[in-house]
Amino acid sequence: MHRQMTTLDFLDRGVDVYGDTVGVVAHDGTEYTYAEFGERVDRAAAAFSDLGIKEGDRVALLSPNTHWFLETLFAINVLGAISVPLNYRLIPEDYEYILDDCGAQAVIADREYAEKVEAIRDQVPATAFVANPADRVDGDWRDYESLLAGADPGEVERSDIDEDDPATINYTSGTTGDPKGVVRTHRTEHYHALITAHHTEITDDDAYLWTLPMFHVNGWGYPYVITGVGGKHVCQRHFDAAGAFERIHAHDVTYLCGAPTVLDSLIDHYQNTGVAATGEKPVRIATAASPPPEATIRTVEDELGWNILHVYGLTETGPLITTSNSPRRIESQGRFAIKTRQGHAMLGTELRVVDEDGEDVPADDETMGEIVVRGNQVMDRYWNKPERTHEAFNDRVDGWFHTGDFASIDERRMISIKDRKKDIIISGGENISSVEVEDALYNHRDIERVAVIGVPHEKWGETPKAIVVSASGADLTEEGVIEFARDNLAHYKCPTVVEFVDDLPETSTGKIRKVELREAHDDPVG
Repeated sequence: MHRQMTTLDFLDRGVDVYGDTVGVVAHDGTEYTYAEFGERVDRAAAAFSDLGIKEGDRVALLSPNTHWFLETLFAINVLGAISVPLNYRLIPEDYEYILDDCGAQAVIADREYAEKVEAIRDQVPATAFVANPADRVDGDWRDYESLLAGADPGEVERSDIDEDDPATINYTSGTTGDPKGVVRTHRTEHYHALITAHHTEITDDDAYLWTLPMFHVNGWGYPYVITGVGGKHVCQRHFDAAGAFERIHAHDVTYLCGAPTVLDSLIDHYQNTGVAATGEKPVRIATAASPPPEATIRTVEDELGWNILHVYGLTETGPLITTSNSPRRIESQGRFAIKTRQGHAMLGTELRVVDEDGEDVPADDETMGEIVVRGNQVMDRYWNKPERTHEAFNDRVDGWFHTGDFASIDERRMISIKDRKKDIIISGGENISSVEVEDALYNHRDIERVAVIGVPHEKWGETPKAIVVSASGADLTEEGVIEFARDNLAHYKCPTVVEFVDDLPETSTGKIRKVELREAHDDPVG
């Protein structure tokens, strides 16, 4: 039997099985059962239909982590329309590009960010503009809650969705060029949610704290995962460590996600305040973006008592394609040997590490190659970019998505990310992983944050440069950092130049903008 796989399957199960259970807790503490949440989804869908939104239309969604983001995400798909979640940290010119590129028919925005769209609304194709609430926004915007109050949830008719229809378009960060619209179908979203639920062991007893931005690859699929299993969504508009711990205690949060920068903030707050690390139930946290240093994993697990899961992926791949959540491997190999790695391919996912000729590199855990992947969670295409799509799937190996990430692979088929292709440092003909150097430097107690990049060198071509944020009260020197590195790394991998800064530029998802750093630190040395 063949049954269409859609994002609405997760909503239906949540409402049907857990209708009388609290499913969503708003930022202000307001609680909605799954039955109430489902009705609000239908009201939103009816309201959007009245605005003229129909099957295939692109609807941009600009909001922090709110309950209405969740209901709007589902409501858009009820109509067979396509959601386009927007990064709220962008500038008006970025929104102008994205809204024009996807041909958005409508924009639904939070009052914090609607003014950025208002600034360029005459330059974009959208004709419907909804704000929550509209009275906090300049310009002609319809009010979200008023639209829902005036809508009849019984009038909405679901579109006849095919699993291969686009469900969402997620735009990449565009750090190396114009953002690309990643088209994800109902099938890719559905399959990704299933394997994520399995590998992260989500159940109806979980309360999930929204610290991960909901716009980021649709919040890694957790709107579907948590709803489908009947867990509880706990919304926090913007991450701050104090607010996160308050919600952990108030709602007995059991699961959250966070880039290494989020982990660092939670650790700092815990150590500085003595706040209880958990409610009545244990907490686990999934981390991605850049690999967490061993020292961070040790602190999270030994001091906070949380279980850390390391996952990996890209916007184009679901995102999740690997996990280090392997109790058997941890027991036999040791937790740091496993949890500092990106891990095994997830269920139904094929993963290889290949050289420039498309051949598999030796499984020696040393030889680096590019990660290529095949799986039902991998994107359908880039929106309106057939050439870029073809290149992404056929660069070294035909029919495999090319991640641009360099890794090694061991005999257990576990990968370890070494670097982005563009971030590998080639010094004197030797490939140096900037991630490996950063991980070693993070073991220095006085280094709070660090980024390692390659800078021009007259003799070696490139040499590693460490850009360091010192811990408060620390008295670090360039010589001291280099000496520490030489005590812990092969000498050719060590920084020859160190610069101290107050902070490092980041994307909204916690990744350090190394392109920006390389542009600012391109003076030759040596």
